[in-house]
Amino acid sequence: MKQILDYYSCSTAMTSVGKYAALFDELPCDVGELTRIIQGIVIYEYVASDFYGFTIPDERQYETHIRPVEQMLDCLIAIDNRPLSIARPVNQRLIGICHHFALLLVAMLRAKGIPARYRCGFGSYFNPPYFEEHVVCEYWNAAQASWAIVDPQFDAVWREKLKIAHDILNVPRDRFIIAGDAWIKCRTSVSDPSKFGIFKGELRGLWFIAGEIIRDLAALNKMEMLPWDIWGAIPHPNEPLSDEQLMFFDRLAALTRSPDTSFLELLSLYEKDDRLRVPTTVFNGVLNTLETL
Repeated sequence: MKQILDYYSCSTAMTSVGKYAALFDELPCDVGELTRIIQGIVIYEYVASDFYGFTIPDERQYETHIRPVEQMLDCLIAIDNRPLSIARPVNQRLIGICHHFALLLVAMLRAKGIPARYRCGFGSYFNPPYFEEHVVCEYWNAAQASWAIVDPQFDAVWREKLKIAHDILNVPRDRFIIAGDAWIKCRTSVSDPSKFGIFKGELRGLWFIAGEIIRDLAALNKMEMLPWDIWGAIPHPNEPLSDEQLMFFDRLAALTRSPDTSFLELLSLYEKDDRLRVPTTVFNGVLNTLETL
């Protein structure tokens, strides 16, 4: 377990803060406080207008496509260079999605030496009875000697609008479902795969869950990608999966839903299999273009 915790305590490409290390040094170590800070510096793209009364300018739409934390901070600091602990007005926050909230928390925790990882899956609390694609931060709660899920996206406004009653600092695992767990539920007919996906474009199904498993596997190897990044074995929209593909994703689901027991195998498989490893160029499914990392 020490090897696993050491691995997730260190930042790599996506969570490195680079020249902004001093800003992170000033931050507290408390997960709740870090969550509050993130909620004051990021605004979620799709609810900016309805929840906060802010219309995002066209020239700032690109911010939702930023992958690494250091580039997120480039944007944020260019708008307002005060310490991160000072909440910004909504029009001066970074424009983001769940990726930005979760990855910033992962980066902050790793900067403090606290093991944290980015997990891909589905939230049951956005649009019942559907399970919407989402990402969260999973960190090692040393006091309880276990991993806990934190969803930093949900400030008081979100919680009131969605009537969220669960603890966002310890999200129940039947409220946020890890991609591998969603796959197993659907493969064993416990759940309906047509309920899993994303509201935008009504993209849903087993093929969608399969793509989320690969993104989760990449994140467990500390390559935390955008939810719409496509590469390798990620299926095309509405692609029927062959028996060979089903068996392939059965194996990946089993590994990613229990990443501690499968830790070395996950690292080895990712490194050796070109279908899983993030290449230098990925397809941005929203912008419909290839992008170099």
